[in-house]
Amino acid sequence: MLAREEKSNAPSSEDMIARARALIPALRRRAPEGDRERRLPNETIAEMQAAGLFKVLQPKRWGGYELDILTYFDVQMALGEGDMSVAWVYGVVGIHPWFVAFLDDRVANDIWGRDDTTLICSSLMPAGVAKPIDGGFRVSGQWKYASGCEHCAWAFLGGSVEGNPDDKRIFVLPRGNYEIVDTWHVPGLKATGSHDIVAKDVFVAEHQTQKYSDNFRGFGPGLALNTSPLYRLPVGQVFPRGVSTGAIGALQGMLDAYLDYGKKRIGRSTGTPTSEEAGIQLLCAETAVAIDEMKTMLRRNYKALKAFAERGEMPALKQRVEYKFHNAVVAERCSVLASRLFKAAGTAGIAADLPFGRFLNDITVGRQHISNQFEQLGRSYGAFLFGKETNKDFMV
Repeated sequence: MLAREEKSNAPSSEDMIARARALIPALRRRAPEGDRERRLPNETIAEMQAAGLFKVLQPKRWGGYELDILTYFDVQMALGEGDMSVAWVYGVVGIHPWFVAFLDDRVANDIWGRDDTTLICSSLMPAGVAKPIDGGFRVSGQWKYASGCEHCAWAFLGGSVEGNPDDKRIFVLPRGNYEIVDTWHVPGLKATGSHDIVAKDVFVAEHQTQKYSDNFRGFGPGLALNTSPLYRLPVGQVFPRGVSTGAIGALQGMLDAYLDYGKKRIGRSTGTPTSEEAGIQLLCAETAVAIDEMKTMLRRNYKALKAFAERGEMPALKQRVEYKFHNAVVAERCSVLASRLFKAAGTAGIAADLPFGRFLNDITVGRQHISNQFEQLGRSYGAFLFGKETNKDFMV
């Protein structure tokens, strides 16, 4: 099947964000079920599909909406207010249609030729090994943390080419060519279903691969056809935000829940209404301001990145390292503030029918992702501030 002509009736960014916000009550209600089952409920994925959320960044040529990157982040934050596991899966699975735009157009046809709502999971660490053969590779390996994989029909998997360890690639595999292994037993983000994927000596055609070095330098055969500046944003800036921004929404959801809780709560030892305690008032104010600051930084940074993309330029390495640190700061700040809100909820706040423990655990587990390592990325940026260019990694 050939790519479709671009649609002119795509919903607006405001419409998409409103659709995401309309799901929040259902996401809150289903969150305990997702935790028990260690996967997002099918109803949740169906409602996200019906709302078109996974098409936000999908090329118009392939049935998507091709909206602004900030729409994707705003949708993710809205989902996080209901359930961070949903926001996490959206952050990962929802960015893959954007990445397809980089790839050989035959890959888009492979994935969406029959159904343009088909979803893609990933595990991008180069854990696999690919043996070159005529027309492609034989790929084997076991990959961890494939969030949302049970709802997806394709996977992006990282690996190195045998005999050439510097040749690291992403390999595109259909569901029939890999196995999902149930390994996701964790204290938070339980419903993301981030299981392992195993492939054994499966064929992957050459056109179904993309070099890491090309990804992070902004090259890809699909960009000759997908010409929007949206697809000129640096991969190393976009992907990490998909695993941090949901925490902003989750922190907002936790704050909202705490405010509702605090309006009715009376301190047992003091007899004082929680809403009148000065320390609690200050904590809620600090949290609200931090959320606003993190959203403001996100929007400022991506407006700057969009301007570079529109000019066909790559930002300087120092700026990319700075923005990568900003991403990790989000995970750190959210985890600290969530911990403080949890403590402020007191003994009654640990009840299973209240959401504070779930929000805290989800944010804390999200903080563990390699892209959210505050200290490591902070050291890299700090070195630049001293004029020491210690990070020459192109993956920023």
